[in-house]
Amino acid sequence: MKFISWNVNGLRACYGKGFEEAFNNLQADFFCLQETKMQEGQFDIQFPGYEVYWNYAEKKGYSGTAVFTKHHPISVAYGIGIDEHDHEGRVITLEMERFYLVNVYTPNSQDELRRLDYRMTWEEDFRKYLLALDEKKPVIVCGDMNVAHKEIDLKNPKTNRRNAGFTDEERDKFTVLLDSGFIDTFRFFYPEQKDAYSWWSYRFKAREKNAGWRIDYFLVSSRLAEQLKGASIHNEIYGSDHCPVELVIE
Repeated sequence: MKFISWNVNGLRACYGKGFEEAFNNLQADFFCLQETKMQEGQFDIQFPGYEVYWNYAEKKGYSGTAVFTKHHPISVAYGIGIDEHDHEGRVITLEMERFYLVNVYTPNSQDELRRLDYRMTWEEDFRKYLLALDEKKPVIVCGDMNVAHKEIDLKNPKTNRRNAGFTDEERDKFTVLLDSGFIDTFRFFYPEQKDAYSWWSYRFKAREKNAGWRIDYFLVSSRLAEQLKGASIHNEIYGSDHCPVELVIE
């Protein structure tokens, strides 16, 4: 099975920059989107053979997630069941026969870290949500998790030390999540690979210079390790400030 995750930074804008071609070329079983920036009824998008599920933010033009799937789920849940977190369209969970698929757009800590305290609350609540699912069946979680975990995961770690996405607090929470029984699938296959990024600022010709960050992930329950077949970053695909990331699992 092939899984794709992509922060499209506005699906309507991305659609005009080659989204349809990329979607068709990638031929995923599950195609998860973050930051769709849409409200219900604004943009009707369908692909033959796929069902689609949307979680819209209440705030217009903000956040939002979607999952296109070739496989009909047992059930679909939106949010994580905590009112404080469930107004921004950040999580969709598909229950499949043998696993849960969780698509997430993690809150950004923002300039001057004005949302860092909220982010810490989110991180703990989201981890508990994943662990509760993991008690029932294995979990595959993907999305823009808004953190570069290690110095290898961004081009300029020293100058970004206290910037959103590379604070000690965010990185520590990611470590705690992995230590709770999850695998960072890209690092599972490529523990030492440098210059592997999934997001680049629109400023300073960052993508041209590959001055990026790896903040888009596929994590899986540790007991799925033997079923992992491949992970990749599709930095050849444009259309957003992020590129798609991929997981192949047996």
